[in-house]
Amino acid sequence: MDKLNLPEYTFRVNNFKDQKWIFDPLRKKKVVLTPEEWVRQNFIQFLIQEKHYPEQLIKVEMGFKVNNLTKRSDILVYDRKGKPSLIVECKAPSVKVSQDVFDQIARYNISLKVDFLVVTNGMEHYCCKINHQKKSYQFLRNIPDFEDLNVD
Repeated sequence: MDKLNLPEYTFRVNNFKDQKWIFDPLRKKKVVLTPEEWVRQNFIQFLIQEKHYPEQLIKVEMGFKVNNLTKRSDILVYDRKGKPSLIVECKAPSVKVSQDVFDQIARYNISLKVDFLVVTNGMEHYCCKINHQKKSYQFLRNIPDFEDLNVD
């Protein structure tokens, strides 16, 4: 798999039926190792190991409704009170981070109402903090540490 713009982590990868599979420790199962999954697994480890997000507060491919349509978040992080706090949209490294990707995650946030949106293709990472009262957002230089998620 491609080298990403993230620290290197160790994964359990194996071949089965002419496909590569990676063990997802959060879902506790093997999943097909696509380029997007590679980004997702690396970004999860980044959140856990570098940004100190508790594993038990991170959900992968969590289903939710947007205008009566079922959608799935790549990564959804909850705060210690169980409220959704940060959503991550992962794309393959070959996919350009574009306005369409931000529009997608913004639509998801209509129902989730998180305070932080992150978009990554493994090479570029963008994070913005949402101000729900002012209906505005601000791009951040860095992905916040877990303890900074609920700080205004």
